[in-house]
Parts: sequence; structure tokens; C-alpha cells
Amino acid sequence: MSGALLSFRDVSRSYPGGVTALEGLSFDVAPGEFLSLLGPSGCGKTTALRLIAGLERPDAGRILWADRTNRDPLGMVFQSPTLMPWSDVWSNVWLPLRLAGQSRSQARPAVEEALSLVGLSDFGSAFPRELSGGMAMRVSLARALVTRPSMILLDEPFAALDEITRFRLNDDLLRLREATGATIVFVTHSVFESVFLSDRIAVMTGRPGRIAETLRIDATTRDAAFRTSAEFAAHARRVSTALGAAMEPA
Repeated sequence: MSGALLSFRDVSRSYPGGVTALEGLSFDVAPGEFLSLLGPSGCGKTTALRLIAGLERPDAGRILWADRTNRDPLGMVFQSPTLMPWSDVWSNVWLPLRLAGQSRSQARPAVEEALSLVGLSDFGSAFPRELSGGMAMRVSLARALVTRPSMILLDEPFAALDEITRFRLNDDLLRLREATGATIVFVTHSVFESVFLSDRIAVMTGRPGRIAETLRIDATTRDAAFRTSAEFAAHARRVSTALGAAMEPA
């Protein structure tokens, strides 16, 4: 893709024991886009995110950035909130800035802004044990946002939540994207979630993971009405068909 922010080119990654998670994985991420990696469990979606984040290195292939000379921070949200149970919400959100050397007073504007973005301005003194699952995930989102990242990586963050909470957080994620302008790479195995959220969906094969097909979702709107519309159903059928084909034996 011309003008890509990030490109994977024939990337492969294997682990001890002979497990090949990714093989020949190629895709692009455009600046400001919402790209979902959709595929079955174990197809290497999380591995791809970890490679983007620099937590792992590929065994073969290249990961190319358009411009990383300024080392813009990346935000990452995991499958579970991974909050420090002994610290309050404010301190959990402060953590990335504290590790970067910012004092509490220096970090205050950024932390307060991040809490406001996720609707938790009144919960800074609460502890993780006092939060619902949805609120805990909002804290995790705030922690990812506090460094004002240019890209946010999300690894099935809403998979363990009830459907109502998941819908609400999907809505919030789109609002956050609009507010921050961040590029988002989102891992999911839900056809419906990927259709609701994404500009494009990269459908992955089973292990070893590679891109089988990339589909654009040109939605006229993304709200509660979209979820029950004929337009949404048509997109979902198209993506479901592509996913089914990707999972067929070669």
C-alpha cells in the first residue's frame, strides 16, 4: 500500500518445539486507519502484535516503518486489564509515565486527560477490586492512551466481557479513535466486532498464520442502528465467507 505507516513483508516467526506461528505474513497499515486481524485462535494474531510492539523479533522477513526516527510511543492493551491490584486507578494509569521518569505532578495533566477520555475521571482513587470488568478494561485503555501514542495495539481486549459491555466499549473505542487520531491494530476472532470497528479486516489462515484476504468495510455510519442494518449483515456475510475459506485445508 502506498503511504503505509507500517508494512509486514513475508514475516515468519517460530518457537521452540517446532511451532510455526507465522509464515510469509504480509500486510500494510495506513496512517490513522483501524485495521483488524481476524482469525481463529492460535493463528498468530497475538504474535503479530508482539512483533509490531518490538516485544519479539521475526525469524525471517521484514517489518518496515514509514518513519520511526522520532520513536513515537505505542500503546498496547492486552486480553486482560493486567492492573496492579495494590495501586489505585490513578497510579495504574500513571505507570508508563512513571517508568519514563515523570513525577506524579509532571504526569498529572496527561493522566487526568486519559481518565477523562475513558469516562473515569471520578474513579482515580478506586482500586481494581472495586471495578467491574468493563471499568477495569477502561483503565487499561487509559494507561495505553496516557503516553499519547500514534498507534494503539489491542489484543482481544473485550473477549471476556458480556455482550452489552462489549458493545459499549466498542462504541467507546471508536470515540477514542476519533478523539486521538491514533492508528489502531485490533486482534479479534469475532466477525461482528471486526465489521463494526474496522476500516479494513485482514483475514488470517490457521497456523501458520498468513493473510488470506483483506476486506474493506465502507460503512456509512457506525452506531447502534448499524449493528442491526442490512448493510452490517451484508458486510458480516462477506467477512464470514472469507474467514471460512481461510480456514479450509490448503
